[in-house]
This record gives sequence, C-alpha cells and structure tokens, in this order.
Amino acid sequence: MTTTTARKPDETVEPQQGKVGAPLFEVFIRSQNGLNHRHVGSLQAPDAKTALLNARDVYTRRNEGASIWVVESSKITASSPSEKGPLYDPSTSKIYRHPTFYCIPDDAGAI
Repeated sequence: MTTTTARKPDETVEPQQGKVGAPLFEVFIRSQNGLNHRHVGSLQAPDAKTALLNARDVYTRRNEGASIWVVESSKITASSPSEKGPLYDPSTSKIYRHPTFYCIPDDAGAI
C-alpha cells in the first residue's frame, strides 16, 4: 500500500537518491596503505555531499578506505582508444624526454 502526503504548492521537494535525473558520480578510494586512488564504482546521488556519504556506506564497509573522491561523471573528460595515435604521436618527436644520448661517466656509479 502506498501513501502520499499533501504538500503546499510552494513547498520544494528534495531529490532522492536513485531517482531518474539524479546525477551519476564516479567513486575513487585510496586504501589505508596505498598512495593512489582507485576507481571502485559509480552511484547516483542528488549532490556531491550525499554521493560522498553514500560512497562511504557502499564502498568502505570494512573501514578499508583512507580517502574517498566522488566526481560527477559529466565533469570527466577522457580520451578514447581511437584517439591514441594522434594523442601520443607528438611525444615521439621530443627526444629530450628519452635520455639515450647522454654519456654517463664510469665513476658516477649506479644512477
């Protein structure tokens, strides 16, 4: 049985998690002994603060996280695998990035 409550015409209703139209957030967690954040999943939430709280409840149930990042999916800019050639080709012409032509003196030891 579903019940509804009447509300005033000027009363605003807060969006609820999982409802159509709630933004999708990507969740990244840094483990207790790790240095980098790892993508662990996605969730829907009405705002970033709620997404952070929900990510804590869903993805760190055993207290394994040291830090949580949530990023709205629509704010992420990423390259596609089909752009790999044009995106990375300019780096091959920058020989100064590859120290193959430096002479290291014998007395320098291990570097």
